[in-house]
Amino acid sequence: MYNYEPQDQRIVEERAAQFRGQVQRRLDGSVIENEFKPLRLQNGLYMQLHAYMLRVAIPYGLLNTKQVRRLAHIARKYDRGYAHFTTRQNIQYNWPQLQDVPAILDELAEVQMHAIQTSGNCIRNTTSDHLAGVAQDELEDPRPYCELIRQWSTFHPEFAFLPRKFKIAVTGAPAHDRAAIRFHDIGVRIVDNAAGERGFEVWVGGGLGRTPHIAKICREYVAYADLLSYLEAIMRVYNRQGRRDNKYKARIKILVNAMGIEAFAAAVDAEWAEIKDSALKLERSEIDRIRVQFAAPEYAPAGDDNLAGLLLGSNRELAHFVRNNLRPHKVPGYTAVMVSLKPKGRPPGDVSDTQLEALADIADTFSQGELVVTHGQNLVLPNVRKQDVAAVHAKLSEWELGTPNIGHLTDSICCPGLDFCNLANARSIPLAMEINERFDAIDYLEDLGPISLKISGCINACGHHHVGDIGILGIDKLGVEAYQLLLGGSPGDDASIGSIVGQAFDADKIVDAVQTVLDVYLANRSSADERFRDTYRRIGKAPFKKALYADH
Repeated sequence: MYNYEPQDQRIVEERAAQFRGQVQRRLDGSVIENEFKPLRLQNGLYMQLHAYMLRVAIPYGLLNTKQVRRLAHIARKYDRGYAHFTTRQNIQYNWPQLQDVPAILDELAEVQMHAIQTSGNCIRNTTSDHLAGVAQDELEDPRPYCELIRQWSTFHPEFAFLPRKFKIAVTGAPAHDRAAIRFHDIGVRIVDNAAGERGFEVWVGGGLGRTPHIAKICREYVAYADLLSYLEAIMRVYNRQGRRDNKYKARIKILVNAMGIEAFAAAVDAEWAEIKDSALKLERSEIDRIRVQFAAPEYAPAGDDNLAGLLLGSNRELAHFVRNNLRPHKVPGYTAVMVSLKPKGRPPGDVSDTQLEALADIADTFSQGELVVTHGQNLVLPNVRKQDVAAVHAKLSEWELGTPNIGHLTDSICCPGLDFCNLANARSIPLAMEINERFDAIDYLEDLGPISLKISGCINACGHHHVGDIGILGIDKLGVEAYQLLLGGSPGDDASIGSIVGQAFDADKIVDAVQTVLDVYLANRSSADERFRDTYRRIGKAPFKKALYADH
């Protein structure tokens, strides 16, 4: 895990001190809200529907337990005893008082954390595969390159006021994209070229929101040394040519679509030629300086790694947990344990201060002191011995963290919706909880197989509704909350954008509509192993639409 060098520490401490003065001027009235807004956004502070919200960066989702305990302390002291994990591997506090925010930033700085560039028209938190560093199928750990991008992009003088916010994701897996690189402004994948040389494939122009686009390959191969210079060339083209007259058309996806990928790539190449051999060229020593901090921990000898006994034993909850919440690990005898933050009766992604402290204890005891935040608003214990799985499950279950639903319908993600967000048209959290309540039977969920459900309260798509097997979009229907249903989305290597099935459903009908969709799937799948996505692509929208609107 990357540890701050003195200059890193000084940066976050100085920024917190600067913001303390800005907050004081806002509190004493010498700065009005319109003047304060750009200052607070640069420090991750939003004004939501009822109160301020502070978004804290978790670069590439990685946390040590000292940081987790500090996040718990902040939730208890400065908020209402809980925090919320987002789809960008960040964490949010929904109820901080303005006068307390400088103290929160000071406390974050003490554990090498901050809220810098978590909002505003800048390069946001760089994200990665939540299994990075332990995945069996990755060519290389992508997190050192995420860290290089973080250092390059933080306070970059040219990119502090871009046409619109900008998001970058990096994956090291050649055939299983768990970082959704095709739906980012820039997606980076570690690859080997025909000569066997390691480098990067760069995608550009992806994104969701009111105009979703799947990214296109901008360059099939960029050498190690040229990563930052090529990314800078993309940013320069976007910064100059991206639209600033209309924020709804300001994202790079609009520019790439308007120019065409060939013309855009040519413009990037022309810019790249000017800077390729500049100070941005990476020396191997610089790459190694970062990489050494992500060295694998010393894995203790693993004992019995056969999980069959847990699958066949009398503890059925544990068997479901083993079946659904474990992921393969590159080290024999170890597994990555997915921790669901979607128990019945709780908003997706929420976690209490006491749960955070329990997670820190569990990670210290069983997972080399680390936790990872996922895009799906869950957590990962990345380094658990298989022989410890039963004990880990027991500890998690004590804190309502052992729900065995990862990858299933009730493992939904949703945005804050109208309960918190002043942009939302409809509530998301109560809907997610109602679906969780209706479809709580784990045997039924396992029979359905893997299904992703994603819910957004408005067209901005913070709940990623476009890329769910089942997506739900909240809309304002003549002053009444209603929900559109989308089917067939996917964020991975088989990327697709979900299609709206038909007219919106009233709030009291949307959960029944989800049930109808599931019934059509079960009646039409070719076998118990055919995924929802594959059934939908095979039979199309028509059978679902016919069943959903039979009475219309």
